[in-house]
Amino acid sequence: MASGASKSAAFMLLILNMGLYFLMIVIGSWAINHGIERSRETAATGINICRLNFPCMKIYIYFPMGNLATRFFIILSLLAGVVGFTCSITGLNNVFLWNAPNLHAAYASALASLSLTLLALGFACKEINIGWTDSALRTLEVVTIIVSGTQLLCTVAIHVGVEDAVARQKNLGGRY
Repeated sequence: MASGASKSAAFMLLILNMGLYFLMIVIGSWAINHGIERSRETAATGINICRLNFPCMKIYIYFPMGNLATRFFIILSLLAGVVGFTCSITGLNNVFLWNAPNLHAAYASALASLSLTLLALGFACKEINIGWTDSALRTLEVVTIIVSGTQLLCTVAIHVGVEDAVARQKNLGGRY
């Protein structure tokens, strides 16, 4: 009985995560595009970014909105969004099949996606702590916080399904 509840919970959470990760991709892509266009305008006017108390690093994208944690947060949230979206799509197929090898694959991809999402969550918390963010970045911060929680719940639901499938496989004597 727990297998059916875990399967439906994981399936619904994967669909929800797919939508949230797509939203992260859209907002993160917009922010990087805005930063790249703004960097060209800043370079054309001759403003030295290093004199504006911005760290001069190897990534020369000037983000006109946000603070010093914005650069890292946007790049990591975009990376977490792409990996999470891909893992959600493959996870839907694996959860639909619902056997031990596919559930192990879904659990591994959900765990990788969760780790990247939690890393982006850390930078979102740092950006919130520093302050001075734009409304689009606040939206990305909120989506990152929400998707971290739903991805954790989805990973737990898939893990319950893995334990149930392994126990069922042991009861059948190793046959599928």
